[in-house]
Amino acid sequence: MRNANGPRARHQPDGGLSRGTTLIFAVAAGLSVANIYYAQPLLDAIAKDFGISPAAIGLVVTLTQVGYALGLIFIVPLGDLLDRRRIVIGQGLLSIVALVAVATAKTEGVLFTALAAMGVLAVMVQVLVAFAATLASPAERGRVVGTVTSGVVIGILAARFVAGLLADVGGWRVVYLTSAVLMAGMVGLLTRVLPRIPLPDSTDSYVETLRSIPALFLRDRVLLTRGLLALLIFATFSTFWTSLVLPLSTAPFNYSHTQIGLFGLVGLAGAAAATGAGRLADHGLGQWTTALSLTLLLLSWGLIAFLPSSIPLLLIGVVLLDLAVQAVHVTNQSIIVARHPTARSRLVGGYMVFYSIGSAMGASTATMVYAHAGWHGVSMLGAAFSAAAMLTWAGARRFSVGSEATECADGL
Repeated sequence: MRNANGPRARHQPDGGLSRGTTLIFAVAAGLSVANIYYAQPLLDAIAKDFGISPAAIGLVVTLTQVGYALGLIFIVPLGDLLDRRRIVIGQGLLSIVALVAVATAKTEGVLFTALAAMGVLAVMVQVLVAFAATLASPAERGRVVGTVTSGVVIGILAARFVAGLLADVGGWRVVYLTSAVLMAGMVGLLTRVLPRIPLPDSTDSYVETLRSIPALFLRDRVLLTRGLLALLIFATFSTFWTSLVLPLSTAPFNYSHTQIGLFGLVGLAGAAAATGAGRLADHGLGQWTTALSLTLLLLSWGLIAFLPSSIPLLLIGVVLLDLAVQAVHVTNQSIIVARHPTARSRLVGGYMVFYSIGSAMGASTATMVYAHAGWHGVSMLGAAFSAAAMLTWAGARRFSVGSEATECADGL
């Protein structure tokens, strides 16, 4: 049916979201999130261009994640108050400006400012997740969230390969110029296909909406536990992917950016895990999925630690790590968006603040640990984050007693 104020809302007859529109959501999310991951395989090139020391180059990733956290806090909650379609398109247009600024930066100040701004605007991903969850029917919500998250996974991992390939051909600045062109095309498509839906029925002010976010997580044990799991699994994820370029770009490997980027494609198994985890959540198996995934996450570091002696074992570890992280992530999101339907944007934004803190923590600590303890130190750091996630999960399950045991059975 056509809304009088905008494009056709592409829904299924039962009120759900069509597969075609879901796919567009996924592609848009992937392109947007890729913008904050292009830098990871380019750290050495950016450091040489601007004369930044290897120990401090992790700041490039950290600033982007800090900007992302600010966007999660101050922009994503607007989806509970304003037209999500306008928010998405506005973020897309501003992202193009930020990408061009990064590509043409001549000083560290401009580079860091543009990267932070790009991080703020990349929260377009989370607005899309909340938007898709709202349009989906309850029976398919996990699948829809999983599909959109698959786009995010592909965007994150393909970003490393594409960035490495383009950097080898034309330098690191070409990566951001290319992304600006792709974003422009996607904004044009979103303008045509995103449905307009009635504004959220909320009487809260913007300030009241922001204040409600910590209260939601502090009052709901399930939300808080899922947020802490997000922090720890993405600290693990960022620890690996931020530091991987450092040993592979030096002797005995001396891999090119393209070769290093290929390691990201190995992790695309995580995309399949994202969709599968969403379907399991739809069938009430989120608890089982979380337990198995956290176990695989910890085991993955035992294989990753074999670098540089065994690349095949490293690759198996990469598959397990990405699969486990994405399975937990999708399960987390499927659970939280179902708990408070009128506050989905706030919940997604608040949840992703934990994600962003974990990513920034992993990026900054991994480069410092590598500088002092090499790859074995990085492996121990990643294993420590993974073990902490498992203990958090086990502790939440153990202390869920009385009436809370029933509540947490679905989420913890």
